[in-house]
Amino acid sequence: VQFVESGGGLVQPGGSLRLSCAASGSGFTFSVYDMKWYRQAPGKERELVAAIRSAGGNTKYADSVKGRFTISRDNGKNTVYLQMNSLKPEDTAVYYCNTGNYYYDKSVFHSWGQGTQVTVSS
Repeated sequence: VQFVESGGGLVQPGGSLRLSCAASGSGFTFSVYDMKWYRQAPGKERELVAAIRSAGGNTKYADSVKGRFTISRDNGKNTVYLQMNSLKPEDTAVYYCNTGNYYYDKSVFHSWGQGTQVTVSS
């Protein structure tokens, strides 16, 4: 399975970005998997940012991004999104997507993609 993250960039504090993650692979059925967004800042461990159930009905967020970030998915396009609003400098990190158990933050099922860099700075 391959994940291709995109949409990152340099944005000023208070700005917005929309990240996308396209998933593909032989025999991979995107619609049966819960999807997650993680991020890793320099010198820090990778942390869960948001997760969404396979059918898209349930979502959850890290406390640090609640009310600012929204995860969504399009099963017809094998893509998961992360809308990020009111960005803060502490959101600066490389953002990754993966599959995994929705109920266990550290659960991931596949190898990581290259990620997309988000830098929030004035």
